[in-house]
Amino acid sequence: MLVQQERTKPRKCAGGPETGTSSPEHMTNGVNPPTHRQPHPLNIDFRSGFYRSQLLRKDPGRLTQKSTLIEYASDNLSKLVILGLLLLSVIILIFVKNKGDSSALLCAQPPAKNEVVNPYPKVGFRKIAKLKDKSKYKVFKADKWIIVAVSGPPTDQIRAMVKVQGWQVLAIGDSHTPANWDVRGAIFLSIEQQAALGFRILAHLPYTSYVRKSVGYLFAIQHGGKLIYDADEHASILGGSLDSVFDIALSGSQSKRETLLQYVPMANRTTVNPYIHFGQRSIWPRGFPLESVSNINPEIIYARVPSGRQYIQQGLSNGFPDVDSIFYHSRKAESESFVVRFDSHALPVSLPRGTMAPVNNINTLFHYSSFWALMLPVSVHPQVSDILRGYWAQRLLWEIGGVCAIYPPSVYREDDMQPHYFEEEKDLHDNVERLAAFLAAWTSKKGSFFKRILHLSHAMAGAGFWGIQDVTYTADWLQDLVSVGYKQPDLLVHGAANDTSPQSHLDHMEFVPLAIPSAHLGVEESGTVGYEVANLLRWNKFYGNIVLILHCTSPIDHTAIGWKMLYGRIFKSVVLLSSKNDSQFKVLQTEDSQIYRAFPEIFERYTDVDGFLFLKDYVILNYWNLLQANKSKLWNLHKVGKSWKVASHGRNGTEWYLQKAVKQSVKAMAKLHQELAIPLMFLAMDHRDNFDPEAFSTVVYKTGSDAVYSAEAHIVRPLKVATQYDLLHVIKGMASGDPLLLEVL
Repeated sequence: MLVQQERTKPRKCAGGPETGTSSPEHMTNGVNPPTHRQPHPLNIDFRSGFYRSQLLRKDPGRLTQKSTLIEYASDNLSKLVILGLLLLSVIILIFVKNKGDSSALLCAQPPAKNEVVNPYPKVGFRKIAKLKDKSKYKVFKADKWIIVAVSGPPTDQIRAMVKVQGWQVLAIGDSHTPANWDVRGAIFLSIEQQAALGFRILAHLPYTSYVRKSVGYLFAIQHGGKLIYDADEHASILGGSLDSVFDIALSGSQSKRETLLQYVPMANRTTVNPYIHFGQRSIWPRGFPLESVSNINPEIIYARVPSGRQYIQQGLSNGFPDVDSIFYHSRKAESESFVVRFDSHALPVSLPRGTMAPVNNINTLFHYSSFWALMLPVSVHPQVSDILRGYWAQRLLWEIGGVCAIYPPSVYREDDMQPHYFEEEKDLHDNVERLAAFLAAWTSKKGSFFKRILHLSHAMAGAGFWGIQDVTYTADWLQDLVSVGYKQPDLLVHGAANDTSPQSHLDHMEFVPLAIPSAHLGVEESGTVGYEVANLLRWNKFYGNIVLILHCTSPIDHTAIGWKMLYGRIFKSVVLLSSKNDSQFKVLQTEDSQIYRAFPEIFERYTDVDGFLFLKDYVILNYWNLLQANKSKLWNLHKVGKSWKVASHGRNGTEWYLQKAVKQSVKAMAKLHQELAIPLMFLAMDHRDNFDPEAFSTVVYKTGSDAVYSAEAHIVRPLKVATQYDLLHVIKGMASGDPLLLEVL
């Protein structure tokens, strides 16, 4: 990343030139050296108190210059000491007099190093001068702008954008954009033209990235923008109209709706997958926490809130949706392209305070009250920048009573079949869940909205979500907004933490999302949605407070997401164990022979659940066949902690311990083999009479390579699941008992 930095100019010191070194002319006090002598390296005459240039005559009878100085210093030692004390007194006097003004001592000592790791910018928003455009567009004005970054020749999609009635297209180039880029009806700003605009943020922007769109945002605001649509150069606007999908007018006679659906807030839920609301339960957007991808249950019940504050509106994309690299590489063959469609008739849904969803830069509408939210961070990878911006912006919306809403598909994008690298998104996968929790807990008491924006940017840098450069970048961005005439929104009257009136619920309403088939995998549409959803609710009621512990004996790389989506929609949580650590999917590393050692940590993590179920990955659970079991006699493992048995290590110890073979294998602090540990765990459980004898009574077990699957049994084993294809094959078989599994594929 290329960052321009202003050079520090040398400071003039009193009585000297800019270098800070005193010159002879300033130190002679008006006395000129003798005219009969030639210039020579300086000798110091302490008696006269000034620098004198003199040329020692070559007289072997006289003492040399060096010996003369030594002799003089020896004879006048007391005078030199007094002179030194006087100079030291003067320096101390200057220091005391100018205490607190470091500039007064720049000539006496070097500046101290800045020990502040994360400095807080000081910005005087009231002193910012207005910046006028001096380009050929200085008198151009438009209310509605489409901002698009262009890195290659003009696309057909951009040529179609200029035909969208009532909207002005602004194309922002980078160093890869052809110099002759031109589309009739669009304004194009090259890097050179951008530099001439004089914005502060230009010093932070890389030359080869779409984040240069930030220049376009400021340009549009400077030229009268009231609406800004963030677009992608490869996306086609459906129907050639933005007005037909988005809420262009939030109030007045032009407003399309009086109320808006809203997710019902839930405890401990900070993110939602909006793709489920629009019919695609097996797809998740880029920037959605991987830990939550298995939660594919539809909402069904929504709140209904007043419309008018959906300042940020995120539209969906048919064809190739905005997905991450993990989804892209794990859900299709490399030679296939995605062709996905969302429910275009589903109602828009807004996000309540405390709940967020990924927001991108390829299909998003910003109203004037959210123009501050257009800033794209520069210290992170471009594949991460817009998602971080979206989460940051959603949190700040709560301070002004605004909301973010998700809208039906408004564009169509074709899969370009270009590589999608996990490394580019790694920061998202590692931090997005933590980021959502951080934002939900963040508060500020700053007196103005812009100061709270700066406060949050500083806090995010301190927490490691982006770099310190984005703190100074935020300060420059806010100053640029003021300089182009943008008026910051007002804070909520009683503070964002207490005032919930803008999101007061009118009532609740039922909305059952469609289950659109995953056409890109050739899966046929499932049956009646209502019946299947009812089954899903019954299963959730039965298993919803149970934790599944799944030990994966096969490589976890391509099956972790599949396992979590298969069982995660039923159980409270799915904990994966494997001999190979994988922090990306939160897999706990255990040795195959000592799996039990991971159990205490899991038990302590979920202290409020009804129980735990342990499975191997070659054992398939047909969960729909256990609904008739006696639940109170099924989930007993939660009682383990209350019924530990203590084994004596003494001579009179228990019978099992006194056996020679056991004593040799059991030592203090030793790792017990599971063949010894598992029986001990069963000893700690309830008596067998307290278990439901019918549960797990029907098992399909067949050795060899001809293992078969049956949807009528409780358990099927062994079924080898070593690859993603194996897992998809199992899920297709299980769909005969749970048709909604077709949507997991």
